[in-house]
Amino acid sequence: MTTSLSDSNLSLIFSVFYNIIILKSILNAQRLILDAERLVVIHTSKYVCFLSCYTFNTTQIITKSMRYENFAEKEYYHIFGKGIGKEKIFIDDKDRIRFIFLITHLQSPTRIYNVSWYTESFLKKGSFSTQENRIKKILKKRSVELVAFSLMPNHFHILVQNLEDGILSVYMHRVLTAYSKYFNAKYNKKGHVFHGPFGAVHVKNNNQLLHLSAYIHKNPKEIEDWKDTYDKYPWSSYQDYIGLNRWGNFLSTDIVLKQFKNQAFYKDFVLTSVAKEYF
Repeated sequence: MTTSLSDSNLSLIFSVFYNIIILKSILNAQRLILDAERLVVIHTSKYVCFLSCYTFNTTQIITKSMRYENFAEKEYYHIFGKGIGKEKIFIDDKDRIRFIFLITHLQSPTRIYNVSWYTESFLKKGSFSTQENRIKKILKKRSVELVAFSLMPNHFHILVQNLEDGILSVYMHRVLTAYSKYFNAKYNKKGHVFHGPFGAVHVKNNNQLLHLSAYIHKNPKEIEDWKDTYDKYPWSSYQDYIGLNRWGNFLSTDIVLKQFKNQAFYKDFVLTSVAKEYF
């Protein structure tokens, strides 16, 4: 898909783009690309070259790093991704903690610095130790809402609500790019960490939403050591649904749990659900 714009419009767009990059607001730069008349590829070489100077090639951003799709506002989506060549993407607990930090704290455009400090804090204290004022800022401005997740050795599943038209691509781009850079640096690797763009399935009704949550929470049954105790698997939101929510308002469990009498009823629903066999 190609959008044709006049030279004057292109000049204006990339003048703004330049200033955004200088300010190092990558998220806003991505928003600009998505909002510039749904700009995907520009066949004006001088502007593509201009972007390349800042390591931002429009084709690369949209078709490789991001999944370009009109994710609908206020709708729910099942998001999933796997390691390239089915290789592991989570090797130790620090990797899993890092990814959970990203999917919880990048729900808004609020910039987060020194992610390593937060993950080390979790390893030592069992908490990210995020300051209350920062939590409030993230929650106030968040553009996606995390509902459920499960991290497997070579893939992940998350359930999110897209709060702004099309913004889910930006959220996932930030999460996957940040994690890929961390993973490659830690394990001295190069190239892609994930196999292509993330997968996304639109949740079309409430029944699908409920069974999808069960499917995500039953995923750890695939791991030999957890097949009989998947309700205690620490890298899934299941225990946050049937016990204390470790992530507070970063994880929105109410949309599902309010439909059950209590947490025990939800646990029974997951236990008896055949979602894992059909999704």
